[in-house]
Amino acid sequence: MKNLYPQEAWTWLQAHPDSLFVDVRMEIESLYVGRPPGVVNVPWYEYPDLQADAQTFADAVAREADGKAQAVLLICRSGKRTQEAGKALEAAGFSDVQHVVHGFEGDLDEHFRRSTLSGWRFEGLPWEQM
Repeated sequence: MKNLYPQEAWTWLQAHPDSLFVDVRMEIESLYVGRPPGVVNVPWYEYPDLQADAQTFADAVAREADGKAQAVLLICRSGKRTQEAGKALEAAGFSDVQHVVHGFEGDLDEHFRRSTLSGWRFEGLPWEQM
């Protein structure tokens, strides 16, 4: 799995328009916190269970993909869930997986707030909110 910082990920997406961009956050996070445009939401885990199932996740991504050779870019809140989700995709046979380091909201600052140090939104990249 390749690690791309937010700006690198945005540049990569522009160069790979046929890639599948997947937000692995819970649907409520993606809708209300905000998300990059064009992203497909496939949660790594979902409320109320909050338990990841690698096979279920990989199967859901496979239904969205044009095959396991299609390039996939993963994003989450801080870049942690995407690491596990990416491993699950690779184990399921996906051959071209990237993830966004620092995710959409980035790391926590000294006041326990996100989007102040790093992340997609901090970098000023395109995003939308429902």
